[in-house]
Amino acid sequence: MTEPYRPRRSVLYVPASSDKALAKIAQLACDAVIIDLEDAVAPADKVAAREKLAGIFANRPVASGRRCEMVVRVNALASEWGADDLLAAAKFEPDGILLSKVATPRDILEVGDVLDDNFAPDSVKLWAMIETPKAMLNIGAIAELGRDPASRLNCFVAGTNDLAKDTGVLATPDRRYLVPWLMQMVLAARAGGLDMLDGVANDFRDLDAFARECAEAAAMGFDGKTLIHPAQIDAANRAFAPSPAALTEARLVKDAFALAENSGKGVIALNGRMVERLHLAQAEKLLAKAAAIGA
Repeated sequence: MTEPYRPRRSVLYVPASSDKALAKIAQLACDAVIIDLEDAVAPADKVAAREKLAGIFANRPVASGRRCEMVVRVNALASEWGADDLLAAAKFEPDGILLSKVATPRDILEVGDVLDDNFAPDSVKLWAMIETPKAMLNIGAIAELGRDPASRLNCFVAGTNDLAKDTGVLATPDRRYLVPWLMQMVLAARAGGLDMLDGVANDFRDLDAFARECAEAAAMGFDGKTLIHPAQIDAANRAFAPSPAALTEARLVKDAFALAENSGKGVIALNGRMVERLHLAQAEKLLAKAAAIGA
């Protein structure tokens, strides 16, 4: 069965160690939050941050009147905190667990085995950070796991800061040297049937630059963007939402294929253009996205 569409236009990192940030979740209009046990938490605070998960999920916030998708980012499994993070996160049955420093398909499969052994329901999905050179070299094989529901793999997240650090690539404002890898991520994600989220923009004060980066990411095919500040939510929601023109076109395509004379046809003519059933599938996906976000 096809799972219901879940928008992921705006996905906000929230430090698990910050009571102030956690308390604000219910007022936010983001599509998802990532409760972060990794980069946003200092080493001395990691155990205490993990222990906060019980309270967070016992009083799961409803963001802006709707159930916000909640994901926990755990520390790398090779670290001293990773294994305990994973078991703690699985216990509270989040929508997803975001794995840091993924390098090979085995990293996904081993975590899936741990979740299965600890009776985590199938609803707990795996998200994977693509943030290392090794992950980029293995990205096709990692993405292929998305075609197997047993793997739980559901979403890729670009870790652009770590990728730039590990490769020495200059992170320019236009991201010109990162774009080839970003496009490769999108291609692999689509091959595996996965969602693909863009990396963070570090300067949360420059909202004009952020809006441009969101628009470029949407044009590249990303489903949404990871955020580091609530001020970025509105721009991301707008950039990754279907435009009125696109929605009008999608409705025209759907209505045209619904006509009795087009029943069973693979190709039809619409307003002087050739339209195939692949365009119908795209239109239906766009309309589902619009319905999910109330557009």
